[in-house]
Amino acid sequence: MNQVTNDNPEQKTTSKKNIKKKHIARGPGRRAQESRRQFLRSVALTAGVTGISLAGFIPLRGHADTRLIMRPPGALDEKNYLASCIKCGQCVQVCPVNAVKLDDLEHGFGLGSAYIDARKQACDFSCDGLQCVLACPTGSLTHNLDYAKDTRMGLAKLDKPKLCLAVAGKGFKGLARGSDYDGVLRYEEIDRWNPIPLKDHPYDVEICDLCVQACPIEQRYNQCQDGQYPSGDKNQCPPERAIGLELIEQKNGVKHMKPVIYDGCVGCGVCEMICPAEQAAIVIDYNQVTKMPLSAEYIKKSEGHS
Repeated sequence: MNQVTNDNPEQKTTSKKNIKKKHIARGPGRRAQESRRQFLRSVALTAGVTGISLAGFIPLRGHADTRLIMRPPGALDEKNYLASCIKCGQCVQVCPVNAVKLDDLEHGFGLGSAYIDARKQACDFSCDGLQCVLACPTGSLTHNLDYAKDTRMGLAKLDKPKLCLAVAGKGFKGLARGSDYDGVLRYEEIDRWNPIPLKDHPYDVEICDLCVQACPIEQRYNQCQDGQYPSGDKNQCPPERAIGLELIEQKNGVKHMKPVIYDGCVGCGVCEMICPAEQAAIVIDYNQVTKMPLSAEYIKKSEGHS
């Protein structure tokens, strides 16, 4: 019996082409589908980032006056600040304690603009000349600001009195923020110009007053009262105290100490940074500033007088 075989090469080639065509006709495979999904996600993310970035350059009415984060010393009102800040990062580079950062998507507005997270690293005015103000090329940080006492970054408030060690009548011994905390602070009695890590400076106090001890405005006020002017410059003397502990008597007759904020507070955030409670008992209200008027020198410069 003769065996039938298919040895025609043209017929084999045609069969392979038909199989290939059928495979293509089935639609994209799993890799192609996943690539398409990734592409669509990338497009959506890019559109979102672009929109928020534009929002940083063009503030929206109704939102620009509500500050969600602390701005560096001398910052204009939020609307004008966001409109004039060119996100150059010059203020970031000159800050001696690395307190100034550039905003990302976390806050959802003002992408690339400078801000300070006081709990992570406050502005302790290690630079008497306010280098961030001097470095700002656009005046978003007003160039009329010369001294720390003239800035208005916010106003401290005792936000969680139940967490405050002073209110509870407790002292504090040890490292304010623990051995893993990387923040730095200037200690006048150690080195006026070079801040040191907070974890290298333990405390031992009978009643916790770390927020008072560390406040740079309060320190300068007390120095000036003793006739020791910072850098020998009397103009650096704050006209009012910033913070202190006061004896408070409750209705039930119980007495305790409580941090009290005075008109000299400029909202630098050092009190929030150094608070040893797990959640800071004292924080900075970014939308409120002291009612204390600015110094006469600052007002003259702001009005364009010589």
